[in-house]
Amino acid sequence: MISVSSPPTSLVASVLGLWARDLRVLRREWLPTVLRTVMSPFLTVFVFTYVLPRSGQQMPVAAGALTMATVLVPGLLAVAMVFSGIAAVALPLSIELGATREIEDRVLAPTPSATVPLAKVAFGAFQAILAGAVIFPIITVLPATDVHVHVASWGMLILMLVLASWTAASLGLFLGTVVRPQHIGLMFALVLTPIMFLGCVYYPWVSLSAIPWLKVLVLVNPLVYMSEGLRIALTPGVPHMAPVASAGMLAVLGALLTTSGVRSFRRRVVS
Repeated sequence: MISVSSPPTSLVASVLGLWARDLRVLRREWLPTVLRTVMSPFLTVFVFTYVLPRSGQQMPVAAGALTMATVLVPGLLAVAMVFSGIAAVALPLSIELGATREIEDRVLAPTPSATVPLAKVAFGAFQAILAGAVIFPIITVLPATDVHVHVASWGMLILMLVLASWTAASLGLFLGTVVRPQHIGLMFALVLTPIMFLGCVYYPWVSLSAIPWLKVLVLVNPLVYMSEGLRIALTPGVPHMAPVASAGMLAVLGALLTTSGVRSFRRRVVS
């Protein structure tokens, strides 16, 4: 594909047109989108912080006297965002790049070739933030035990929401362009399940000091930095990673995934 130079007004109009189409699809499929976003975090909160305490059992927590619910809140918020961001970009993109080739009517527009994938990343990031807004009341109200959550730093919270949503959507762009439609189910089993269980959702990263090799291995997982960064902003009493490390690594991973995803997108549409 040949990149075409476009006036700024034409480029903005193209992006707004792409977003309007995606928003129309989102409005039409709002219920499946909400269910996909809410179901996993809701069941996790329900079992670990409602059923177990009510039945006289309590999960051990490696964070002093803090409850399991307090440890879970930032991680589950990150899970909702990463799953929504990935699904919002990867699932439709995999279909559009498949046999139907629906993407061709957009890539033939007189705009730079990176416009379409970057617009998808931006809209996917928007959906990721919406997912966090939907799930946050559930994970703070449902638990049967006390939840010690407060915004320790609005600046850190806003920064982490922006970086987490961008990284999640860019990961969706990358996966949606490298995974074939017939393998999209396998992607969730082999990629997203390990990301969730090894993303420091159920435990702080520092608690992995007892397993040094795993503590190092999970550092390739972007969900680790999302969970830890949101702990800094929302549950500062829980042990967490240094703010510079979590924010810095998310920025690096977001840039790498976006660049790789755009390149992979170009290869797919050219072929």
